[in-house]
Amino acid sequence: QVQLVESGGGLVQAGGSLRLSCVASGSIFSTNRMGWYRQAPGKQRDMVAAITSGGSAIYGNSVKGRFTISRDNAKNTVSLQMNRLEPEDTAVYYCHLRNGPSYWNQEYWGQGTQVTVSS
Repeated sequence: QVQLVESGGGLVQAGGSLRLSCVASGSIFSTNRMGWYRQAPGKQRDMVAAITSGGSAIYGNSVKGRFTISRDNAKNTVSLQMNRLEPEDTAVYYCHLRNGPSYWNQEYWGQGTQVTVSS
């Protein structure tokens, strides 16, 4: 069984920074992709950023240039450095793991952490 535990959410003023972290435990395959999604009230869950075990990263258009994703494969952790936060970034942020190759369809989610950006 795989578990994801997030930390680092909170309340920040617009223009500020926050750092989210997620630790994965359990049967983690060496080939995987970890990332962050977010969901605001009444909206769908969207990808914020993701990074493969090989280090390739992708970002949602709204966060490019402001957010940076990184990971430590040895510790099965992924972090999201969020700078120049905007009120529109307010959402519940979820850690995501795609375990193994994509065609295995093994996906896991964290419990979510609230990020609130005040104007």
